[in-house]
Amino acid sequence: MSEPRRLDLDAWPRRAHFELFRTYEHPFFNVCADVDVSATVRRCRASGGPSFFLATFHASLGAANDVEELRYRIRGDGVVVHNVVHGGSTVLLSDERFAFGYFDYDPDFDAFARSAGAVLAEVRAAGGPLDPRDDRDDLLHYSVLPWIAFTSFAHARRHRTDDSVPKVVFGRRHGPAGAERMPVSVEVHHALADGIHVARFYERFQARLDAFGSGPPAA
Repeated sequence: MSEPRRLDLDAWPRRAHFELFRTYEHPFFNVCADVDVSATVRRCRASGGPSFFLATFHASLGAANDVEELRYRIRGDGVVVHNVVHGGSTVLLSDERFAFGYFDYDPDFDAFARSAGAVLAEVRAAGGPLDPRDDRDDLLHYSVLPWIAFTSFAHARRHRTDDSVPKVVFGRRHGPAGAERMPVSVEVHHALADGIHVARFYERFQARLDAFGSGPPAA
């Protein structure tokens, strides 16, 4: 993995916002909104179609990499910019516990799906233990709640000043066939990003879902 570059704080237009929000006891803000997954559902349900989870996971990681601010992380008194960010996600086990799996982003969906499928199988076979990997900040943290079409979300947190990893949660699909939507929660550190940057993530996520849904079923 390539080393991240240091952000030039003196040339950063948001320097004042960074200095303000990094002093907050709870500097994170959360947005919940639906995305249209109808095209992705159609492709995944077709003969030979891929996993819906992996399709949406891949599209969201691509969207996060599209938005530079979601690749910013606080380190010490400064900010680094990762060239690529990856995904760590909860993985449901057979006894209803969960473990963590870590998935390297690859722009090519088929390559990503092969690698991610192997990770899922390995995590489920091992059955734990938990491996939070607090030493890594080149991630987005994902959770999946396929049982609830939520409209708000709050995360369990340890209030550490160096925690600036965004968190994304997928909820249960809802709506009529052919017009299905999925709630998505996005939580970011306000010292690094504003609402406009989260909005860009949703825009890029939707565009990637639509593009994926228009493609052929996986071989």
